Amino acid sequence: MYEVIATPFLEDFLVMRPGKSGGFKIPFHRYQELRDTAGDRPCPEWLAAATRKAWGVELSGRSADAVLVREPSSYGYARASYELNLGCNYDCPFCYLGKKEFEGLDWEGRETLLGVMRDAGVVWLQLTGGEPLIDPLFRETYGRAYELGMMLQISSNGSRLHDERNLNLLTQYRPYRITVSVYGATEETYDRTTRRRGTWRQFRRGLAAAREAGLPLRLNVVVVDDNAHELDQMKALADELEAEHFVYSNISPTIHGGPEALSSQSDEHLRARKPFTGCNAGITHFHADPFGLASICKVGRDEQIDLVAEGVEGLAQLPPIADKLMLRTGGCSGCALQDKCGTCRPLAKRYQEANAPLVSYCQHGRR
Repeated sequence: MYEVIATPFLEDFLVMRPGKSGGFKIPFHRYQELRDTAGDRPCPEWLAAATRKAWGVELSGRSADAVLVREPSSYGYARASYELNLGCNYDCPFCYLGKKEFEGLDWEGRETLLGVMRDAGVVWLQLTGGEPLIDPLFRETYGRAYELGMMLQISSNGSRLHDERNLNLLTQYRPYRITVSVYGATEETYDRTTRRRGTWRQFRRGLAAAREAGLPLRLNVVVVDDNAHELDQMKALADELEAEHFVYSNISPTIHGGPEALSSQSDEHLRARKPFTGCNAGITHFHADPFGLASICKVGRDEQIDLVAEGVEGLAQLPPIADKLMLRTGGCSGCALQDKCGTCRPLAKRYQEANAPLVSYCQHGRR
């Protein structure tokens, strides 16, 4: 298996190492040299010196054994997220997915979808769910994405990180990040928040195994009514693990516009959003659901493209969909505060469909 990846990335050319979040830029002529010399020729000395300096890695032998050279793509999608399955072993009432069913593509469909992502130029791929580590095809999907030269992030509840099969895979083919959600700092609170007995012990066991294996962890501290009293302890857990952490305290409606998740909101921890200034959803990144249906992002799913049926060419439909979904229409038409709005239009639409109080997403509710 390769040691480093050389790839186009938007307007640049990068060399990256799996399991590391950083990399370094190279000029086009260096990238072209790697494309031209891939195969039985020795690894170029300039690349060997650069990787030695960046990661302490010694590249030797054939270029084909050391470097995976990604081909350019005319589509320009650098990032994607992929929900392997909506099924989960937790039953959190605040989950934005709503009903969590075990459905999705078979292996043939997944291979096709990952090939489309590769052809679209996707370098950074987030594997999520549901809970991806309980998906029956997780290891095959992860391994194939790795073989195709994608830098992988996993979003998980951590409860299956200690599974020997998962741990062996992730230590051999390392992700650049594993993001683990935190739902409490004690067994009583954690199990109550997830509505599953034993989840705290599985969570702690998974974190311990990942830390011992040296896997790169980031913690998302999720604050709801049931665990808000343990916020400081949850942040202390991140410090204990020497892991970067972020606090998420604003609960969203489900992807279907359902209001059921909103009842978990801790009003005390509801925060004003930073003004939304636009994003590149549908332009340089996209989301794929368990059936291979692509949307501009995880929230804006109103129009989707079947990538398994249409192939990479289907992605040409996403930019105009993105433009349309970002327009301030419906309940936001004519709003005098649009220039200072803290909520993207697709997310605001979900709140409006859920009949959420304005204070949860709109500046008008706080005036």
